[in-house]
Amino acid sequence: MAYVAAGSFERDMNYIDDRVVAKPEGERQWPVEAGRYRLVAARACPWAHRAVITRRLLGLDGAISQALCGPTHDWKSWTFDLYEGSIDPVLKIGKLRDAYIKRYPDYPKGITVPTLVEIDSGMAVTNDFQTLVKDFQTEWGEFHRDGAPDLYPAEQRDEIDALTKRIFHDVNNGVYKAGFAGTQEAYEDAFHTLFTTLDELEERLADRRYLMGDHITFADVFLYPTLIRFDMVYHNHFKCNRNKISEMPNLWGYLRDLFQTPGFGDTTNFQQIKDHYFLVHQDINPTGVVPVGPDPAIFRTEHGREKLGGSPFGAGTAPGPIRPEDTVTGDEQSAN
Repeated sequence: MAYVAAGSFERDMNYIDDRVVAKPEGERQWPVEAGRYRLVAARACPWAHRAVITRRLLGLDGAISQALCGPTHDWKSWTFDLYEGSIDPVLKIGKLRDAYIKRYPDYPKGITVPTLVEIDSGMAVTNDFQTLVKDFQTEWGEFHRDGAPDLYPAEQRDEIDALTKRIFHDVNNGVYKAGFAGTQEAYEDAFHTLFTTLDELEERLADRRYLMGDHITFADVFLYPTLIRFDMVYHNHFKCNRNKISEMPNLWGYLRDLFQTPGFGDTTNFQQIKDHYFLVHQDINPTGVVPVGPDPAIFRTEHGREKLGGSPFGAGTAPGPIRPEDTVTGDEQSAN
Protein backbone atom coordinates (compact mmCIF):
# COMPACT_ATOMS: atom_id res chain seq x y z
CA MET A 1 0.00 0.00 0.00
CA ALA A 2 1.14 3.55 -0.68
CA TYR A 3 0.06 7.18 -0.82
CA VAL A 4 0.60 9.46 -3.80
CA ALA A 5 1.57 13.08 -3.40
CA ALA A 6 -1.97 14.44 -3.59
CA GLY A 7 -3.07 12.32 -0.65
CA SER A 8 -4.89 9.65 -2.65
CA PHE A 9 -4.44 6.01 -1.73
CA GLU A 10 -2.74 3.97 -4.43
CA ARG A 11 -2.47 0.20 -4.13
CA ASP A 12 0.83 -1.35 -5.20
CA MET A 13 -0.23 -3.73 -7.97
CA ASN A 14 3.23 -5.13 -8.76
CA TYR A 15 2.93 -8.79 -7.83
CA ILE A 16 4.81 -11.99 -8.56
CA ASP A 17 2.81 -12.52 -11.73
CA ASP A 18 3.87 -16.07 -12.62
CA ARG A 19 0.98 -18.30 -13.63
CA VAL A 20 0.10 -21.97 -13.16
CA VAL A 21 -1.37 -23.18 -16.45
CA ALA A 22 -2.32 -26.41 -18.19
CA LYS A 23 0.21 -25.89 -21.01
CA PRO A 24 3.09 -23.83 -19.66
CA GLU A 25 5.29 -21.82 -21.99
CA GLY A 26 8.39 -20.11 -20.68
CA GLU A 27 10.02 -19.94 -17.27
CA ARG A 28 7.33 -17.74 -15.69
CA GLN A 29 4.62 -20.36 -16.23
CA TRP A 30 4.28 -23.41 -14.01
CA PRO A 31 2.45 -26.67 -14.79
CA VAL A 32 -0.92 -27.60 -13.36
CA GLU A 33 -0.28 -30.59 -11.12
CA ALA A 34 -2.40 -31.96 -8.29
CA GLY A 35 -0.67 -31.89 -4.91
CA ARG A 36 2.17 -29.64 -6.05
CA TYR A 37 0.93 -26.31 -4.68
CA ARG A 38 -0.50 -24.93 -1.46
CA LEU A 39 -2.82 -21.94 -1.39
CA VAL A 40 -1.90 -19.68 1.51
CA ALA A 41 -4.89 -17.52 2.42
CA ALA A 42 -6.51 -15.78 5.38
CA ARG A 43 -10.15 -15.54 6.39
CA ALA A 44 -9.57 -11.88 7.22
CA CYS A 45 -8.34 -10.67 3.82
CA PRO A 46 -10.88 -9.83 1.09
CA TRP A 47 -8.41 -10.55 -1.71
CA ALA A 48 -7.67 -14.00 -0.30
CA HIS A 49 -11.37 -14.61 0.41
CA ARG A 50 -12.18 -14.64 -3.31
CA ALA A 51 -9.55 -17.37 -3.83
CA VAL A 52 -10.92 -19.41 -0.91
CA ILE A 53 -14.46 -19.16 -2.30
CA THR A 54 -13.37 -20.12 -5.83
CA ARG A 55 -11.33 -23.11 -4.67
CA ARG A 56 -14.32 -24.38 -2.70
CA LEU A 57 -16.92 -23.79 -5.41
CA LEU A 58 -14.81 -25.60 -8.01
CA GLY A 59 -13.89 -28.46 -5.69
CA LEU A 60 -10.15 -27.95 -6.01
CA ASP A 61 -9.53 -28.91 -2.39
CA GLY A 62 -8.32 -32.33 -3.52
CA ALA A 63 -5.77 -30.84 -5.93
CA ILE A 64 -4.62 -27.70 -4.11
CA SER A 65 -4.16 -27.81 -0.36
CA GLN A 66 -4.88 -24.73 1.71
CA ALA A 67 -3.14 -23.02 4.61
CA LEU A 68 -4.86 -20.33 6.64
CA CYS A 69 -2.97 -17.50 8.29
CA GLY A 70 -4.22 -15.78 11.40
CA PRO A 71 -6.02 -12.42 11.20
CA THR A 72 -3.25 -10.25 12.66
CA HIS A 73 0.32 -9.71 11.53
CA ASP A 74 3.14 -7.19 11.61
CA TRP A 75 4.42 -5.24 8.61
CA LYS A 76 6.79 -8.04 7.61
CA SER A 77 4.52 -11.02 7.08
CA TRP A 78 1.31 -12.92 7.52
CA THR A 79 1.87 -15.72 10.05
CA PHE A 80 0.57 -19.25 10.65
CA ASP A 81 -0.43 -18.71 14.25
CA LEU A 82 -3.67 -20.70 13.90
CA TYR A 83 -1.67 -23.94 13.81
CA GLU A 84 0.01 -25.78 16.65
CA GLY A 85 3.34 -24.18 17.35
CA SER A 86 2.49 -21.40 14.87
CA ILE A 87 4.00 -23.53 12.08
CA ASP A 88 2.21 -24.52 8.89
CA PRO A 89 2.13 -28.35 9.05
CA VAL A 90 2.82 -28.78 5.32
CA LEU A 91 5.22 -25.96 4.43
CA LYS A 92 6.94 -26.17 7.85
CA ILE A 93 7.30 -22.40 8.12
CA GLY A 94 5.97 -19.86 10.59
CA LYS A 95 5.85 -16.82 8.33
CA LEU A 96 4.66 -16.57 4.74
CA ARG A 97 7.65 -14.30 4.14
CA ASP A 98 9.87 -17.40 4.29
CA ALA A 99 8.34 -18.66 1.02
CA TYR A 100 9.08 -15.33 -0.69
CA ILE A 101 12.67 -15.22 0.56
CA LYS A 102 13.10 -18.80 -0.64
CA ARG A 103 12.31 -17.57 -4.16
CA TYR A 104 13.81 -14.07 -3.96
CA PRO A 105 16.40 -13.69 -1.12
CA ASP A 106 16.14 -9.89 -1.30
CA TYR A 107 12.38 -9.66 -1.95
CA PRO A 108 11.61 -5.97 -1.35
CA LYS A 109 7.83 -5.79 -1.49
CA GLY A 110 4.88 -6.62 0.73
CA ILE A 111 3.96 -10.18 1.68
CA THR A 112 0.37 -10.72 0.61
CA VAL A 113 -2.36 -13.33 0.57
CA PRO A 114 -3.43 -15.20 -1.43
CA THR A 115 -0.11 -16.76 -2.38
CA LEU A 116 0.37 -20.02 -4.21
CA VAL A 117 3.45 -21.85 -2.86
CA GLU A 118 5.21 -24.85 -4.41
CA ILE A 119 5.30 -27.38 -1.61
CA ASP A 120 8.51 -29.27 -2.42
CA SER A 121 10.68 -26.20 -3.02
CA GLY A 122 8.89 -24.00 -0.49
CA MET A 123 8.95 -21.11 -2.98
CA ALA A 124 6.23 -18.55 -3.62
CA VAL A 125 4.95 -19.08 -7.15
CA THR A 126 2.48 -16.20 -7.50
CA ASN A 127 0.58 -13.71 -5.38
CA ASP A 128 -1.26 -12.08 -8.28
CA PHE A 129 -4.75 -12.37 -6.84
CA GLN A 130 -6.43 -11.48 -10.13
CA THR A 131 -4.90 -14.06 -12.48
CA LEU A 132 -4.56 -16.71 -9.76
CA VAL A 133 -8.31 -16.93 -9.17
CA LYS A 134 -9.31 -16.89 -12.83
CA ASP A 135 -6.74 -19.61 -13.57
CA PHE A 136 -8.48 -21.84 -11.02
CA GLN A 137 -11.43 -21.80 -13.42
CA THR A 138 -9.74 -21.81 -16.81
CA GLU A 139 -6.58 -23.87 -16.24
CA TRP A 140 -7.48 -26.39 -13.54
CA GLY A 141 -10.56 -27.89 -15.22
CA GLU A 142 -9.12 -31.41 -15.10
CA PHE A 143 -9.43 -31.32 -11.31
CA HIS A 144 -12.79 -29.58 -10.92
CA ARG A 145 -15.42 -31.53 -9.01
CA ASP A 146 -18.37 -33.06 -10.81
CA GLY A 147 -21.06 -30.41 -11.10
CA ALA A 148 -18.65 -27.50 -10.61
CA PRO A 149 -20.13 -24.19 -11.83
CA ASP A 150 -18.69 -22.18 -14.70
CA LEU A 151 -17.78 -18.92 -12.99
CA TYR A 152 -16.33 -17.41 -16.16
CA PRO A 153 -18.54 -18.38 -19.12
CA ALA A 154 -16.80 -17.74 -22.44
CA GLU A 155 -19.72 -15.80 -23.88
CA GLN A 156 -19.80 -13.41 -20.89
CA ARG A 157 -16.09 -12.89 -20.27
CA ASP A 158 -15.81 -9.44 -21.82
CA GLU A 159 -18.76 -8.19 -19.77
CA ILE A 160 -17.51 -9.90 -16.60
CA ASP A 161 -14.04 -8.38 -17.08
CA ALA A 162 -15.47 -4.90 -17.60
CA LEU A 163 -17.77 -5.16 -14.59
CA THR A 164 -15.15 -6.66 -12.25
CA LYS A 165 -12.65 -3.99 -13.30
CA ARG A 166 -15.16 -1.33 -12.28
CA ILE A 167 -15.96 -3.16 -9.04
CA PHE A 168 -12.26 -3.48 -8.23
CA HIS A 169 -11.41 0.19 -8.71
CA ASP A 170 -14.57 1.72 -7.28
CA VAL A 171 -15.70 -0.75 -4.59
CA ASN A 172 -13.12 -3.41 -3.62
CA ASN A 173 -10.29 -0.89 -3.65
CA GLY A 174 -12.64 2.08 -3.32
CA VAL A 175 -13.23 1.49 0.39
CA TYR A 176 -9.45 1.55 0.92
CA LYS A 177 -9.17 4.77 -1.10
CA ALA A 178 -11.64 6.33 1.32
CA GLY A 179 -10.18 4.78 4.46
CA PHE A 180 -6.55 5.64 3.77
CA ALA A 181 -7.06 8.98 2.02
CA GLY A 182 -4.52 11.57 3.10
CA THR A 183 -6.61 14.63 2.30
CA GLN A 184 -10.25 15.66 2.56
CA GLU A 185 -10.47 16.06 -1.21
CA ALA A 186 -9.08 12.57 -1.89
CA TYR A 187 -11.44 11.08 0.67
CA GLU A 188 -14.51 12.78 -0.75
CA ASP A 189 -13.60 11.76 -4.32
CA ALA A 190 -13.27 8.12 -3.26
CA PHE A 191 -16.43 8.31 -1.14
CA HIS A 192 -18.60 9.65 -3.97
CA THR A 193 -17.19 7.21 -6.53
CA LEU A 194 -17.82 4.30 -4.17
CA PHE A 195 -21.45 5.14 -3.51
CA THR A 196 -22.16 6.06 -7.13
CA THR A 197 -21.07 2.56 -8.11
CA LEU A 198 -22.99 0.93 -5.26
CA ASP A 199 -26.10 2.80 -6.39
CA GLU A 200 -25.63 1.43 -9.91
CA LEU A 201 -25.18 -2.10 -8.57
CA GLU A 202 -28.32 -1.64 -6.46
CA GLU A 203 -30.24 -0.76 -9.61
CA ARG A 204 -28.65 -3.61 -11.59
CA LEU A 205 -29.83 -6.15 -9.01
CA ALA A 206 -33.44 -4.96 -9.06
CA ASP A 207 -34.47 -7.42 -11.75
CA ARG A 208 -31.74 -10.05 -11.76
CA ARG A 209 -30.73 -12.40 -8.99
CA TYR A 210 -26.98 -12.18 -9.63
CA LEU A 211 -24.78 -9.57 -11.27
CA MET A 212 -24.62 -11.39 -14.60
CA GLY A 213 -28.11 -12.86 -14.54
CA ASP A 214 -29.46 -16.14 -13.22
CA HIS A 215 -26.33 -17.81 -11.79
CA ILE A 216 -23.16 -16.95 -9.90
CA THR A 217 -20.06 -15.81 -11.81
CA PHE A 218 -16.74 -14.22 -10.89
CA ALA A 219 -18.52 -10.87 -10.73
CA ASP A 220 -20.36 -12.09 -7.63
CA VAL A 221 -17.30 -13.83 -6.16
CA PHE A 222 -15.30 -10.61 -6.44
CA LEU A 223 -17.98 -8.30 -5.03
CA TYR A 224 -19.01 -10.47 -2.06
CA PRO A 225 -15.85 -10.06 0.10
CA THR A 226 -16.30 -6.28 0.15
CA LEU A 227 -20.05 -6.34 0.77
CA ILE A 228 -19.79 -8.83 3.65
CA ARG A 229 -17.19 -6.61 5.36
CA PHE A 230 -18.95 -3.34 4.66
CA ASP A 231 -21.33 -2.77 7.56
CA MET A 232 -19.03 -4.20 10.23
CA VAL A 233 -15.78 -2.59 9.05
CA TYR A 234 -15.80 -0.19 6.13
CA HIS A 235 -18.86 1.83 7.20
CA ASN A 236 -17.15 3.13 10.33
CA HIS A 237 -13.47 2.13 10.15
CA PHE A 238 -13.00 3.50 6.62
CA LYS A 239 -15.57 6.33 6.93
CA CYS A 240 -17.79 4.86 4.18
CA ASN A 241 -20.83 6.02 6.08
CA ARG A 242 -23.38 7.44 3.65
CA ASN A 243 -25.39 4.33 4.40
CA LYS A 244 -24.96 0.65 5.20
CA ILE A 245 -25.46 -2.20 2.74
CA SER A 246 -28.34 -3.33 4.97
CA GLU A 247 -30.07 -0.05 4.01
CA MET A 248 -29.92 -0.82 0.27
CA PRO A 249 -32.73 -3.35 -0.33
CA ASN A 250 -31.44 -5.09 -3.45
CA LEU A 251 -27.81 -5.31 -2.38
CA TRP A 252 -28.87 -6.39 1.11
CA GLY A 253 -31.05 -9.20 -0.20
CA TYR A 254 -28.34 -10.19 -2.69
CA LEU A 255 -25.69 -10.28 0.04
CA ARG A 256 -27.80 -12.52 2.27
CA ASP A 257 -28.57 -14.76 -0.72
CA LEU A 258 -24.85 -15.24 -1.36
CA PHE A 259 -24.04 -15.66 2.34
CA GLN A 260 -26.55 -18.51 2.56
CA THR A 261 -25.03 -20.20 -0.53
CA PRO A 262 -22.41 -22.93 0.15
CA GLY A 263 -18.95 -21.52 -0.47
CA PHE A 264 -19.73 -18.00 0.74
CA GLY A 265 -21.05 -17.83 4.29
CA ASP A 266 -19.19 -20.97 5.30
CA THR A 267 -15.87 -19.37 4.30
CA THR A 268 -16.62 -16.16 6.21
CA ASN A 269 -15.30 -15.55 9.71
CA PHE A 270 -16.58 -12.29 11.15
CA GLN A 271 -14.35 -12.26 14.22
CA GLN A 272 -11.18 -12.71 12.19
CA ILE A 273 -12.29 -9.98 9.80
CA LYS A 274 -12.83 -7.51 12.65
CA ASP A 275 -9.64 -8.52 14.46
CA HIS A 276 -7.63 -7.89 11.31
CA TYR A 277 -8.87 -4.41 10.52
CA PHE A 278 -9.23 -3.04 14.03
CA LEU A 279 -6.03 -4.52 15.47
CA VAL A 280 -3.67 -4.26 12.50
CA HIS A 281 -4.65 -0.75 11.39
CA GLN A 282 -3.35 0.98 14.50
CA ASP A 283 -2.92 4.27 12.65
CA ILE A 284 -6.70 4.38 12.20
CA ASN A 285 -7.69 2.62 15.44
CA PRO A 286 -4.90 3.35 17.96
CA THR A 287 -6.89 2.00 20.93
CA GLY A 288 -7.10 -1.49 19.43
CA VAL A 289 -10.72 -1.80 20.55
CA VAL A 290 -12.59 -4.32 18.37
CA PRO A 291 -16.34 -3.78 17.83
CA VAL A 292 -18.69 -6.44 19.15
CA GLY A 293 -21.44 -6.22 16.51
CA PRO A 294 -23.18 -6.72 14.24
CA ASP A 295 -24.91 -10.01 15.07
CA PRO A 296 -24.04 -12.48 12.25
CA ALA A 297 -27.52 -13.97 12.59
CA ILE A 298 -28.91 -11.14 10.46
CA PHE A 299 -27.22 -12.67 7.42
CA ARG A 300 -29.34 -15.79 7.80
CA THR A 301 -32.67 -13.99 7.59
CA GLU A 302 -34.95 -14.50 4.59
CA HIS A 303 -33.80 -12.62 1.51
CA GLY A 304 -36.60 -13.26 -1.00
CA ARG A 305 -34.29 -13.30 -4.00
CA GLU A 306 -35.66 -16.64 -5.23
CA LYS A 307 -38.58 -14.77 -6.79
CA LEU A 308 -36.18 -13.47 -9.46
CA GLY A 309 -35.56 -17.03 -10.63
CA GLY A 310 -32.22 -18.55 -11.45
CA SER A 311 -30.06 -20.98 -9.54
CA PRO A 312 -26.75 -20.24 -7.76
CA PHE A 313 -24.71 -22.77 -9.73
CA GLY A 314 -26.64 -22.79 -12.99
CA ALA A 315 -26.64 -26.35 -14.28
CA GLY A 316 -24.06 -27.28 -11.64
CA THR A 317 -24.43 -28.41 -8.06
CA ALA A 318 -23.43 -27.11 -4.65
CA PRO A 319 -20.01 -28.05 -3.27
CA GLY A 320 -19.85 -30.74 -0.62
CA PRO A 321 -18.81 -30.44 3.03
CA ILE A 322 -15.73 -28.46 3.91
CA ARG A 323 -12.63 -30.63 4.18
CA PRO A 324 -10.74 -30.79 7.51
CA GLU A 325 -7.85 -28.61 6.30
CA ASP A 326 -10.34 -25.81 5.64
CA THR A 327 -11.65 -25.81 9.21
CA VAL A 328 -8.40 -25.30 11.09
CA THR A 329 -9.97 -22.25 12.71
CA GLY A 330 -13.14 -24.09 13.68
CA ASP A 331 -15.23 -21.53 11.81
CA GLU A 332 -17.14 -23.76 9.44
CA GLN A 333 -20.29 -22.36 11.05
CA SER A 334 -19.60 -18.72 10.28
CA ALA A 335 -22.37 -17.34 12.47
CA ASN A 336 -20.80 -18.81 15.61
